[in-house]
Parts: sequence; structure tokens; C-alpha cells
Amino acid sequence: MEPTIQSTAAPTAASTERHESAREAANAPSPDSTRQLVLATGAFACCFAVFGSASAMMPMLRQQLGLDSVQVSVALALPVLLGSLGRIPLGILTDRYGGRQVFLAVMAMAIVPAVLMGWVTEYWQLLACGFFLGIGLASFAVGVGFVSGWFPPQQQGRALGIYGAGNIGQSLAAFGAPLIAGALGFAWGFWLFALLTLVWAAFFAAAARNAPLRGAAKTWADFAAPLRHPMSWILSLYYFLTFGGFVAMAIYLPIFLTEMFHLTPRDAGLRTAGFVVLATAMRPLGGMLADRVGGQRILQYVFPVTAAMAICMAYPMISSFTVGALGMAAAIGLGNGAVFKLVPDHFPKAVGSVTGLVGAAGGLGGFFPPLALGSIHRTTGSFTGGFLLLSAFSVLCWAICSFNGRKKRVVSLDSLA
Repeated sequence: MEPTIQSTAAPTAASTERHESAREAANAPSPDSTRQLVLATGAFACCFAVFGSASAMMPMLRQQLGLDSVQVSVALALPVLLGSLGRIPLGILTDRYGGRQVFLAVMAMAIVPAVLMGWVTEYWQLLACGFFLGIGLASFAVGVGFVSGWFPPQQQGRALGIYGAGNIGQSLAAFGAPLIAGALGFAWGFWLFALLTLVWAAFFAAAARNAPLRGAAKTWADFAAPLRHPMSWILSLYYFLTFGGFVAMAIYLPIFLTEMFHLTPRDAGLRTAGFVVLATAMRPLGGMLADRVGGQRILQYVFPVTAAMAICMAYPMISSFTVGALGMAAAIGLGNGAVFKLVPDHFPKAVGSVTGLVGAAGGLGGFFPPLALGSIHRTTGSFTGGFLLLSAFSVLCWAICSFNGRKKRVVSLDSLA
């Protein structure tokens, strides 16, 4: 019997190895899906760079147009408004018509205001053109639908994390726009990113295609269903602070640095680029850590750290401000990844609709702070009050997170009906 036993054991081990190899091969992304991910990530980066060019060039625009702090705040906030609320309809259109067509349309729409920004000479023109630059921020929702169709569920988290790195377009604009404007002229601070988007749109049109199988198209009712559950609003509050804080800081840092410390637009852009790079790099790390210890636990550290860093930024010293800005970038970057880990934890059967709601709330978190900061600065002559309000809001989120962490409830679609 021994030879028989040995002969059957060997094939069993070999069979196991074959099964493992087959499983690994099945989980590996195909060349076509990887290509589509690269195309979508590049498209998002171009759109985000177009959106970010307005804040990067704002110190120059402020000087040319003679704007006060409130006018600057309104001009910075308007693109964020469209970029926030536009995510929901763009997500629905992507589900219905496919990401290829919608992404091409979004890139085309982003190019037009970017070109017109080069000829702005009056404040109303700045508001009109700047508002439509927000389509670049809203493009995030298009790529989520486009990319997720190319990857199975076990690969989507990693793929969407890579796609989200397209946020680096903001850093490219923050550093590149003032540099290019100084070398080639003011208008090229916008036109370069319009040209880059046009070139990438040509590549995208030639090589991008929709996934062969997509989920059922979402309706307005699908997006509205989670509104009836408190947890969707709590997650929206968290993202309002983390992603909203990222957007608000990224668009207002050039103003802080030129107003508070009298840096040149080029130096301010370089520091802003560093903030964006750090926050973007920490986002996937936040998701990975949340996989191990839970998103709720990560946020219980993120919120108090954010509060402390906001206080550091309130001090009018470049050293304290730098420590606070970099610490906040790390904290809110981790928080962004952790929040979207909590969405499927609490809403496993309504991930898409909750993502639309939470994403819109995060964008709106970047809309209100610039308005508040402009008003506070005009009233008090300082930004200190704004940083203290941010710290207090972070403490509020920490208190809610701590209370909510004592219980966990998984929500199904049936409970939303």
C-alpha cells in the first residue's frame, strides 16, 4: 500500500500548486484592464490639473484684478461647487452611457474654460470661467465607474486606489502653473494644462473602451435611498472634513503663503505641491491600514491630529505653519482612505449610491472653508480664526467617531426600503 499512497500524494501536491498558480493568474490584472486604468488615471490627472490651475494662478490674478480677500474666496469656491455636485449626475451618466464617452465629454468641457482663463480681464469673467473649471474635480466620479468595470471585486480597491492618485494633477498645477506663467506668459499658466488635456483626450479616444460587462445603470432613486439612514450622513461628515480639507487647503495654500509669509507665487506653488503629494501618497496607505485595523480606529487618530495641526497653522510663524500643513496633509490623506473603507463595511449592498453621496459631501467640504476664511480675514485681518474653527470641527468629528465606534451596524438595501 505504501507505493500506492505515495503515488496519490504526489499528484495531490502538484494539483494544489496548479490550483494556486491558476488562482494567481486569475487574480492578476489583464494587459487590457491595466491599459484602461492608466488611461483613466491620466485623464483624471489632466482634469484635476485644469481644476488646480485656478488656485495656483490666484496670487497673480488677485494682483492683476485688484481683488480683496472675499472676492478671492468666492472665486476659489465656485469651481468646487460644480466639482462637488457634478459628481452625482456624472456618475449616473457613466453608468448609463459608459465612461469612455463621458470622460471624453468632460475633458472637452474642461479645455474650454481653461483656454478662456488666459484672457480674463474682469472679475465676472473670472467667476464664469472658474466655475466651469470645476468639471475637472467632478471627473472623479466618471473614472470610478469606468475603472471598476474592468476589475473583479477583489481587485477594485487596489485599482481605484491607483486611479485616485490622479489627484497628483493638483500638485502638477500648483508647481507648474506659476513656473510656466513666469517663463512663457500669464496665459500659459492655464493653456499648458488645456493643451495637455487635449493631447491626452486624443490618446483616450484612440485606445480607451468601456468594459465588456457593466452593472445595471443607477437611477436617482438608487442615490437617494441611503439618505434615510444616519450612517450615510456620518460618513459624509467624515469625508467633508478629510477630502474637503484636502481640497480647501490645496486651493487656498498659495493665498496663505503669499499673504501670511510674503512668499513668491513660485515658492508658494512648490510648497503647495508638496502638501498635495504627501496627502495623495497617504490615501492608499490609509486604506491599507484600515483593512488591517478598521477604518473607525484610523479615524479616531486622524481627527485629533488634524485638530492639533490646525492649531499649529494658526501661529503666524513659517516653521509652525509648515509643521501643521505637512502634519495635516498626512492625517487627512489617511482619513480619505479610511472613510472609503467604511462605506462597504456599513453599506455592503449600496456601495455605489453611498459613494456618490459621500463623494459629493467631500467636495462641498472644499467649498465652504474658502468662503469662511475670506470673511474672517476681511473682518479680523488674520486667518487665525479660520484655523481655530477647523480645529473645533475636527474635535466634533472625533467625538462623533468615538461615540459611533462603540457600535457597528451593517446596512442592507432592505433596511433602506
